[in-house]
Amino acid sequence: MKAICVTADRRLQVRDIPTPTQPPPGHVLVDMAASAITHGDKFFLTRPLPGAAAFSSTGQDVYGANGAGTVVALGAGVPQDYAGKQVAIYKSLVRSPDSVGVWCERAQVPYESCLILPDRVRARDYCGSFANILTVEAFFVETAAAGHKGIIVTAGNSATGRIAVSLARRHGIPAIFLVRSNASRERLLGDGATHVIDTAETGFEGRLGDMAERMGATAVFDGVGGELLSRVMPVLPMNATVYIYGFLGGTAPIVLPTMLLLGRNLTLRRFANLDSAIVSDPDRLAMARREIEGWIGDPLFETRTGREFPLDQISEAMAYEASPGARAILVA
Repeated sequence: MKAICVTADRRLQVRDIPTPTQPPPGHVLVDMAASAITHGDKFFLTRPLPGAAAFSSTGQDVYGANGAGTVVALGAGVPQDYAGKQVAIYKSLVRSPDSVGVWCERAQVPYESCLILPDRVRARDYCGSFANILTVEAFFVETAAAGHKGIIVTAGNSATGRIAVSLARRHGIPAIFLVRSNASRERLLGDGATHVIDTAETGFEGRLGDMAERMGATAVFDGVGGELLSRVMPVLPMNATVYIYGFLGGTAPIVLPTMLLLGRNLTLRRFANLDSAIVSDPDRLAMARREIEGWIGDPLFETRTGREFPLDQISEAMAYEASPGARAILVA
């Protein structure tokens, strides 16, 4: 089968590799419909996480973490619920030396890294969704446990921002969403968000500060960083925590005076779903998967797709710049 593999010097290479036919215990075979290319895929290609460069026992290093397709075979111990089902895959969720995929024609992954999709939806419409949904859900769980009553989402028009609109409503959590244009504001209001602020408006910082104080929004879900976060932090309420999970703002530095940290007891911390309380506990992760499966039909959870590329056009796909929030999609 055709697959996109990562070389020892962290380049991508299209190869023909053996097609998996019999999954090992705890694994499923998935005929791939589509895979999303995320910011993380591009970032971690040149900055791999510890252990990410290790070769799997299959002898193949098929790249990519997010995709969707149809289960065609079950290994021993896999629940029959997965047989023949469409699934969304987040391969990084459960590491296995026997994993093959997901940027390929047939993936082999632990069944725990798969989310069963309803029969009525198209698998490819959720080819980048599972990781984002789990990230937002883990954030809500963690901030609630820390005593935060409301949240601020800096990347309001992103995939995680739209998911946060849905989950804030489901959890009954007050939420403020920041966007960069009036068109994005109108779109998010149409999606069901109640409090949306356009950062291009004059004096948005004052509006944000007043609204955050009234709503008790002391947890910031930040996927932007850089210049925007530098403008947001001075108006946050006392005892606020900024959870940094992304870098849509590029490499621009965050600028803040030391007195801001002291005077408002402000905390900045990294947030990663793989380190969260949900993912770290297999029982909680299983429960979260079942809960998310009940929500997944929500249109706000769909992957916002840009252009589709065949696997042998990976160079063009990696260079493609979609509209904000959209993804280049690889199709098998």
